[in-house]
Amino acid sequence: MLDWLISLWSDPNTRWILMGCTLLGLGSGVIGSFTFLRRESLLGDTLAHAALPGVCIAFMLHEVKSASLFLIGALAAGIAAVLCVSAISRLTRIKSDAAMGIVLTFFFGIGTVMLTHIQHSGSGSQSGLDKYLFGQAAAMVTSDVYTLMGVSVLLVAAAILLFKEFKLVSFDPGFARGIGLPVSLLEHAMLILTTVAVAAGIQAVGVVLVAALLITPAAAARYWTHRLPVMLAFAGLFGALSGASGAAISTLGGSIPTGPVTVLAATLLFVISMLLAPERGLVAKTLRHRSMKANYARSAAERSALNPAEGGNSK
Repeated sequence: MLDWLISLWSDPNTRWILMGCTLLGLGSGVIGSFTFLRRESLLGDTLAHAALPGVCIAFMLHEVKSASLFLIGALAAGIAAVLCVSAISRLTRIKSDAAMGIVLTFFFGIGTVMLTHIQHSGSGSQSGLDKYLFGQAAAMVTSDVYTLMGVSVLLVAAAILLFKEFKLVSFDPGFARGIGLPVSLLEHAMLILTTVAVAAGIQAVGVVLVAALLITPAAAARYWTHRLPVMLAFAGLFGALSGASGAAISTLGGSIPTGPVTVLAATLLFVISMLLAPERGLVAKTLRHRSMKANYARSAAERSALNPAEGGNSK
């Protein structure tokens, strides 16, 4: 195991990719915590699937595989998807979750058609856009890693600088509006940051599975604490571990997509948290429940021993 880690870290290209995916998982886990707390988990999935046509359009316009261009295209497509969801919810009786499902499938269908067209065109064989479905960390170049690192720093810095504001908007937007905070502006800021996280992560994790890097680490972190700062720290840690695992196995495996491995690692951390968290875990709850039953039975036996007549009357 130690030799494997040393060989992994000794390769400069692998080292940079590992660092980029680790930082991406860190930033996504932190900013995804606010999405999770606001019960907008499906929003991340919508943004992820909506990013595919944006990536395809960016490639069709420039015919260059560039992470920065794809990030801009994915951002534009994500904003368009959110506007569509808002319009459907406002102009019809359809609820927001159903609107997200409609927009998600529509944008992903368009993106799949575009991707098929590109792959059968003259430059399609060199585009490598099929890697954006399930992610491929090994296909990243140095500039892609720099982009991931920059986005991760932006996400973490924004979460730290606007922590109090994001906290109030997530838990009690009415109170936040009452004390004069620009709630609408802050909600749009969180939405943009979530879109940035999704757009940056599609190459490493893929449009199909990148939403898991936002939600699963946050869901796992929720089991370990009642305090938001600690939850953000755990979510960032779990996201970083998931991203590092996916990048390492994908890079060494060559043909193994990064996304599925990353999601499996995040899910494993979630299952461990669900079972073994000290207060909210299933094991702790089961032991606590058994202890309460044992204490109740012991107290009942002691009362019966002290007052035999009462025990007889109770029968």
